[in-house]
Amino acid sequence: MSTNQEKTAPFGPPEPSEPSERSERSGPTEPSKPPGPPRPSLPDRTSWLRSRWAALGVLSTTMLMAILDGSIVTVATPAIQRDLGFSPAGLSWIMNAYLIPLGGLLLLAGRLGDLVGRRPLFLTGNAVFTAASVLAGAATSSGMLIAARFLQGVGGALATAVVLGILVTLFTDPRERTMALGVFSFTGAAGASIGQVLGGVLTDALSWHWIFLINLPIGVATILLALPALPRDRGIGLAAGADLAGALLVTSGLMLGIYTVVKVETHGWASAHTLGLGAAALTLLAGFAARQATAATPLMPLRILRSRNTSGAYLVQVLTLSAMFSFQVIVALYMQQVLGYDALGTGIAMLPAAVSIGAVSLFVSARLSNRFGEHPVLVAGLVLLTGAMLLLRTVPVDADYVTDLLPPFLLIAGGGLVLPSLTGLAMSGAGPDDAGLASGLFNTVQQVGMALGVAVMTTLAASRITDLRAAGHAEPAALTGGYHLAFSVSAGLLIAALAVSLLVLRNPGPPPSAPAPGISTDPAESTSGPT
Repeated sequence: MSTNQEKTAPFGPPEPSEPSERSERSGPTEPSKPPGPPRPSLPDRTSWLRSRWAALGVLSTTMLMAILDGSIVTVATPAIQRDLGFSPAGLSWIMNAYLIPLGGLLLLAGRLGDLVGRRPLFLTGNAVFTAASVLAGAATSSGMLIAARFLQGVGGALATAVVLGILVTLFTDPRERTMALGVFSFTGAAGASIGQVLGGVLTDALSWHWIFLINLPIGVATILLALPALPRDRGIGLAAGADLAGALLVTSGLMLGIYTVVKVETHGWASAHTLGLGAAALTLLAGFAARQATAATPLMPLRILRSRNTSGAYLVQVLTLSAMFSFQVIVALYMQQVLGYDALGTGIAMLPAAVSIGAVSLFVSARLSNRFGEHPVLVAGLVLLTGAMLLLRTVPVDADYVTDLLPPFLLIAGGGLVLPSLTGLAMSGAGPDDAGLASGLFNTVQQVGMALGVAVMTTLAASRITDLRAAGHAEPAALTGGYHLAFSVSAGLLIAALAVSLLVLRNPGPPPSAPAPGISTDPAESTSGPT
């Protein structure tokens, strides 16, 4: 008789679900303990947790690069104009060539993420963005730079459209999701302010080329970290929603609409250019809506807008970001043209706004949302932002930084409450299969709101300045009066956003726990089964 037989004979043969080693180890003292699959080891669980938070860092870095690249060029445009020979009218294309594809392609890119997989699209977008940044940094002509900026916008759209879709499938616990959204929203809120400071530093210390070349090491590191950190996904397949006609309608409509908005400052609201192209853009978008109601596999299933939180959050987002992004542009103009700050000094002076938003996003927003819910936190943030705009509409010609500008800059911290809450509310109505679409639509609305706000506020301010000059006001007083009007309209937009929040939005229920197809959120699934 073998040794094993001698050991197991007194207790009979082992149960089918338990190996003989278990009998040898535990003996007859644990006969009633039910068998079960082994739990994952602590290192496996720890590495999985680290991977989720590493993924958040990767996603946030990509979003930061995309938003930062929209503002980093603002302080470098004079140097670029001197080197590459841009005309005054053509200079606007340094920013517009980036914003138009970024905003116009987000919705299509978000749906492609659902169909072909979010991870592959994210990696592809980062690769295109990084390569285009190198091309922009090496530009030797205005045409080369505009082409590179357009490619940057394409890559940024592919990468950022699926960011929220990945994030909400990784963080399904309400508390962790709220914290993750706070970190993510901080990068978006602070990106524009950081861009202004970084653009001034790089341009002064090195050259304008480095505002683009700095994306090379960041982009490469992001791709290398994303490979192990982001979960693999297969997507639901092109056959499930490859609405090419709808994609053509919405992409061309959005790109034409954004182009029309950003050119309003040049042509005016009532010009044939604005009215004609605006009507064409609206016709294309109306055709897209009609297509989605009848297509067998729509690009944007209209069911996503049936959620009052999702559709309401999109409206609040347009109103809020129109005010917030234009705030950065108008304040920068006021500080440079009225108070005499230089570009770098303006960026540094605006740091308290970015820091306050970041601190609230990272350390306050998640705790308040977990305790009170996202809706009341959103309302509180909108109240703070409205107060900031109302203070700015009274700044004098000879404003003192500490007493006149610093208080509203600190109240801008309300953005750190608003943006994470809006993100959570907008994504709360999207099911797992539509997470990429909802992410792309959310980011599309963000870009449209930013472009619309800048165009409207700068146009209104310029018209008011012209009227005040004609009435005999001194230049500083005329400029200040124009900026006061822009801040007043921004306050009105925020009051409208507050009204929509109170009348339409509600605290969402628990987020769906099911992961998107092809993405596993179970830490033990790939190794030892459920825990």
